Amino acid sequence: MNDKSTADDPMQRPRYTGLPTFMRAPYSEQWSDIDVGLVGIPFDGGVTNRPGARHGPREIRNQSSLMRRINQATGICPYDLCRVADLGDAWVQKPFELEGSLNEIAGFYRRIHELGIVPVSAGGDHSVTLPILRSIAAERPVGLVHFDAHCDTGDDYLGSKFHHGAPFRRAVEEGVLDPRRTIQIGIRGALNDIDVWKFSHDSGMRVVYMEEFYEMGVKGVLEEARRVVGAGPTYISFDVDGLDPVYAPGTGTPEVGGFTTLESQMMIRGLRGLNLIGGDVVEVAPPFDPTGNTALVGATIMFEILCVIAEAVTKT
Repeated sequence: MNDKSTADDPMQRPRYTGLPTFMRAPYSEQWSDIDVGLVGIPFDGGVTNRPGARHGPREIRNQSSLMRRINQATGICPYDLCRVADLGDAWVQKPFELEGSLNEIAGFYRRIHELGIVPVSAGGDHSVTLPILRSIAAERPVGLVHFDAHCDTGDDYLGSKFHHGAPFRRAVEEGVLDPRRTIQIGIRGALNDIDVWKFSHDSGMRVVYMEEFYEMGVKGVLEEARRVVGAGPTYISFDVDGLDPVYAPGTGTPEVGGFTTLESQMMIRGLRGLNLIGGDVVEVAPPFDPTGNTALVGATIMFEILCVIAEAVTKT
């Protein structure tokens, strides 16, 4: 594809031109010939504190114009490996109904899954991962590599069990997530309840607190992640608050003391060869970062996930 002229290949044109799509991939409403679908989920009805992640997909699309075709570190060009397209947004018609909103999102992903498309998504708050898993893991529970400052295995909060602090507890209870094939990386921060993440431990999830992360290093964490998820189908979920807020201040629940952008890239690259069935980047809240840097970080992490997913799709 490198022999195409600038006029023929939109990805080779100046990056300030054209309509913004994820990674400048073609936008498509015809889903029959797509292997990997890039999806936005502009929904933050599940936040417990600072809203704004509903604006994440639009700004991530804009910043993703800075992405190029080839991952220099791995040599992967996802567009040479499979057919990639921006499928638009899984937008919600009744966003004031939280449980109904999640059902609407699940319906969008159910259509994608039925066509054999592997989704790579941009949220949105972290509650949106639950309906994605409901759709792509309905046949069997899947494993999870989860990057975050929080385990997100809480329970009822302010009258709801479906907020962004509880999706993975609900996913286990609904039988779409295998807790013993789940690893949660980067957990930290002050608590009001010392047992808030008790469900993660009791259910068998592997929780890597930030202090252990620095003792193990990226290499050790990757070895542990690969051991935990094994050869079964595995989903990647990346909450940008797993990063230290110096790298991603535009998020709803920032926690100081997180990992770096480089460590994040290296960890995602280290998941090559796993049986990956999808991934997401969530909790980018542009109103809290007028510089646009958090959205750029979100776009970069989304590109890294796209690369390992495209390679996995090619091998299936």
